[in-house]
Amino acid sequence: MNRRTVFVRNTLAVMLAAIVGGSYVYFRGADIPAAQAANLPAQAAAPLAAATSSLATPTDFSGIVERAGPAVVNISVTGKAQRNTDQAAEIDPNDPFYEFFKRFGPQFQQQPRSPQIMRGLGSGFIINSDGLILTNAHVVDGAQEVTVKLTDRREFKAKVLGVDKQSDIAVIRIAAKDLPTVQIGNPALMKVGEPVLAIGSPYGFDNTATAGIVSAKSRSLPDDNYVPFIQTDVAVNPGNSGGPLFNLKGQVVGINSQIYSQTGGYQGLSFSIPIDVAMKVEQQLVQHGKVTRGRLGVSVQEVNQALAESFGLKKSEGALVSSVEKGSPAERAGVQPGDVILRFNNQPIDHSVDLPTLVADATPGTTQKMDVMRNGSIKSLNVVVGEMKVAKDTSGKNGAEQQGRLGLAVRPLDKDEQQQIGVHGGLVVEDVNGPAAIAGIQSGDVILSLNGNAVTSVEQLRSLVSKAGKSVALLVERGDDKIFVPVYLN
Repeated sequence: MNRRTVFVRNTLAVMLAAIVGGSYVYFRGADIPAAQAANLPAQAAAPLAAATSSLATPTDFSGIVERAGPAVVNISVTGKAQRNTDQAAEIDPNDPFYEFFKRFGPQFQQQPRSPQIMRGLGSGFIINSDGLILTNAHVVDGAQEVTVKLTDRREFKAKVLGVDKQSDIAVIRIAAKDLPTVQIGNPALMKVGEPVLAIGSPYGFDNTATAGIVSAKSRSLPDDNYVPFIQTDVAVNPGNSGGPLFNLKGQVVGINSQIYSQTGGYQGLSFSIPIDVAMKVEQQLVQHGKVTRGRLGVSVQEVNQALAESFGLKKSEGALVSSVEKGSPAERAGVQPGDVILRFNNQPIDHSVDLPTLVADATPGTTQKMDVMRNGSIKSLNVVVGEMKVAKDTSGKNGAEQQGRLGLAVRPLDKDEQQQIGVHGGLVVEDVNGPAAIAGIQSGDVILSLNGNAVTSVEQLRSLVSKAGKSVALLVERGDDKIFVPVYLN
């Protein structure tokens, strides 16, 4: 073997070693088996361990679903059609928020045989073993009938204990005992980027689990002044509304409430109500049937870097007062436009959305201390908290109660109408609601009998219904057909 051949071989060996060594270094963080890693020199093993520990691993939520899933319920509702069921239609199409933050449950669909009755789906979760359930206000508000279905396929009629539209929280109860419940967590301990899990009934698919991460905290949304929303990228869709958001410990940290969508479906931006906010509302609804909130009477905005510099702040924090309502608690306390509220009741105000939440939690009539930045110096003020007045809304009253147990508005047939259809007596339906509409009765139908008793007057029908049990059988003439229609009464 000559010297040239030896040189070439040695050169190739060095190049091969360099290539293999380079590949080895590049892939070692992911591909070296544990047995080989154990034989590495200490100098090489240390960075390997550090690289391996920093790698993200897939999160297994199966244990949480198995443990907490039975406490998540499907909620179906029936209610009277509103004047306008498309919320986006109430906004000017040229408004930048026209397609912004659509609610995603319940998704009402008009029934072909009952044009005044709408059906919807949502989710909820059991917080007490005796049947206490949390959900969204917009899921059950104004509903005539609320049905809760458990994962074991049992179904219960639910009673709405209270609805708070401002926080979008509702409390309902079913007559059941020893039910599975969820664990309540602390949203304040959550970190942006940590995994979260949602369970609900998107599009009616019961107990569907979807996962993602916390995208942001304390989000302020248009027309929602009292909720510092949790933003996630968890896939939620129509029907998820009112369902729980879990942390890795299997604790509920939020209630899925809104999405950002231009299509009505999931687009990567979901918003949940922090569970601590929801539980405060729940306690008041259960104890008092309503929620009492404190009030200052100011409009505030977020402080960005430019504003912070303008008002002499070291960092962007606080709530900048843009206006003060005349005669309000804030005006009486001496608050002025341009003040930056830094603390309320000894609690720091990091974001403007923090202030309404803290004020709402304050008991009306109590005196609270406020620190504000004014003209470059901090000033302490004492404010007597007022009470937030909410306009009375009677639309949530059970329409079926107003229409009677049957839910019908009828009138007697005149002689010409009786002769035309060949009947004696009978009542024509002019308006339909509640149980009758759910059963499929519609305007123009003629009620001939109830439980075999011929109907000839409105008073007689009312009397027969008052004496009936849980259901009745109506003989109805519609066109050329006569059919018996079973109706479950209120």
